[in-house]
Amino acid sequence: MQTSSSTETDETIGSTGGAAAVVGREVEAAEESKLSRRDRRAAKKAAKMAAEAHVDKRHAFKLWLYVAPLLILVFLFSYIPLFGWIYAFYDYQPPIPLSESKFVGLQWFEMMVQNPAQLRTIGQVLLNTFAMSGLNILTSFLPVIFAIALNEIRAKWFKNIIQTLTTLPNFISWVLVYSIAFAMFSSTGMVNDLLMNLHIISEPIKFLDSPDQVWLKMLLWNLWKGLGWGSIMYLAGIAGIDPELYEAAQVDGANRFQQIIHVTIPQLMPTYFVLLMLSISNFLNNGMDQYYVFQNAFNQKWIQVLDLYVYNVGMGQNSLSLGTAISMLKSLVSVGLLLLVNWLSKRTRGVGIV
Repeated sequence: MQTSSSTETDETIGSTGGAAAVVGREVEAAEESKLSRRDRRAAKKAAKMAAEAHVDKRHAFKLWLYVAPLLILVFLFSYIPLFGWIYAFYDYQPPIPLSESKFVGLQWFEMMVQNPAQLRTIGQVLLNTFAMSGLNILTSFLPVIFAIALNEIRAKWFKNIIQTLTTLPNFISWVLVYSIAFAMFSSTGMVNDLLMNLHIISEPIKFLDSPDQVWLKMLLWNLWKGLGWGSIMYLAGIAGIDPELYEAAQVDGANRFQQIIHVTIPQLMPTYFVLLMLSISNFLNNGMDQYYVFQNAFNQKWIQVLDLYVYNVGMGQNSLSLGTAISMLKSLVSVGLLLLVNWLSKRTRGVGIV
C-alpha cells in the first residue's frame, strides 16, 4: 500500500512539475514574443529617426548652399579688404609699392592724438558724426508712424500711390538728389525765384551754400529719401500680426486708435528694437555719398562726417596711410558699440542680436 501510494505521489508531482514546466516555457515564449515586438518597434523607430535625420541633413545642406553665395560675397568684400589695414603702419605714397614703403609703426595713430590741429579737426568731425547719427536715431520712430498711418488708409489705390511716391526716392542716387536740391533751392532756383516774384524776399536765401542749420538740412533730405523705404519692413510686420488680436480688441470695445496703441505698436516693438540696435552699432557709419555731394567751402566745417573726412584725407590730401588709420579706429569702435548694445539688450530685454 505504501509503495502504490508513493508511486501515485511521484506521478502527481511529475505531472505537476511537467505542467509547471510547460507553463514556464509558454511564459518565456510569450515574453520572447513580446520582447521581439518591442525590438521590432524600437528598430522601426530607430530606422525612422535615421531616415528623418538623413532628410534633415539633406535639407540643411540645401539651405547651406542657398546661403553659400552670400557668405562668399561677405568674405570677398568684407574680410579680404581688412588686409588693407596694413597700410596704416607704413608711409605709403602711391604709386610706390608697399614693399618699398617705409614702415612707421604707430606713427599715424600717435599723430592723431599728439597733433593739436589734427585733434581739433577730428573733434569737430566726431561732433558732426555724433550729431547726424543722433538725429537719425531720434527720428527712427517716424517710419513706424508712417507705416501705421499708411496701413490705416482704406482706399487701396490711394495707398499704393502714396507708398510708391514715398519709396521711389530711395532708388535715386544722391547725385540726382543734389541736382533736384540745386534746381529748387540754389540762389537762382525755383524757390528763390518764386519768393522774389512774390516780393516776400529781396535777396536770394542761401539754402545750400550756408553754414546755418546744416545738420537739420541733411536730416530732412535723408528723411525725404528714406522714409518710405524704411516703412516697408514695418508694413510687413503689420501684415504678420495675428488678426485674432484685433478681433479680441474689437470684442472688448477698442476703437481703431486703441487697437493701434494696444495691438499694433507692441507687436512692432521687437522689429523696431532690432533695427534700433543695428543703427546704434553703426553710429559712426554715416555714409559718405550724401555729405560728399552737398559739401562746399561754406558748410564743410559742419557737414564733414567721419566717412567723408577719411575720404578727404586719403584722396584729397593724398595721405592714404592716415586715412586708413582713422578708418581702422572707426571700425574697431563700431564693433565695440555693437557689443555694448547687444549686452544692454540682453540685460534689459533678455534677447540680443549676437
